[in-house]
Amino acid sequence: MAKLTEKGRAIRQMFDEIAPRYDLLNRLLSFGVDRRWRKIAVRQLAIPLGGRVLDVATGTGDVALEIARQTDASVQIVGADFTQGMLVRGREKVAASPYAGRIELVNAPCEAIPHPDGIFDGATIAFGIRNVVDRERGLREMTRILKPGGRVVVLEFATPRSWLFRAVYLFYFHQLLPRLGGLLSRRSAYQYLPESVQEFPDRETFLGMMGEAGLTALRHIDLTGGIAVVYVGEKPR
Repeated sequence: MAKLTEKGRAIRQMFDEIAPRYDLLNRLLSFGVDRRWRKIAVRQLAIPLGGRVLDVATGTGDVALEIARQTDASVQIVGADFTQGMLVRGREKVAASPYAGRIELVNAPCEAIPHPDGIFDGATIAFGIRNVVDRERGLREMTRILKPGGRVVVLEFATPRSWLFRAVYLFYFHQLLPRLGGLLSRRSAYQYLPESVQEFPDRETFLGMMGEAGLTALRHIDLTGGIAVVYVGEKPR
């Protein structure tokens, strides 16, 4: 695996530590709506029979499993993550699913995807691009491994546009969520979450970054009042 920066190593260690309760906290802290978000994101892919999909920052494999549910049995999925603790739990979930023969999990960061150019029909990353230290390089890598016409689909947290909803959301995100997360896991990880969302580029800026990485037909879809956003781009044919 590529050498990580100091920030990258700190993020990896944090996710290793919260891996045992990661899925539980995702369900509790999002009130279960994160599953719906993933389903909508995966629907933006257009994978042919016999196609291949790469799920970057796959974590415990939720998106990889959702891709398997929504695609033909001939479609193969690779999930990549740089956190071994997440992959351990992901492999357990995949092995217990009906899709074990279709999903392979590998240890790799977004900035150094260990696959040749132009071999995937689609690439996804859910709630992971915030944690990629060199986002521009990560987006270029996701574009590089796509076939012409393949889509990159990014699911990420955002700040709601409505001032009233934003005020309620920010109170929950900054005041309640770290305390709730700290009851069951590492509190600092759930302090990092709102901080990283606040630091993340706005919708238009991030779409511009996707364009700089070589993607076209750019668009975004706000979910649940703008709490989360799906970004979609296509590699030119």
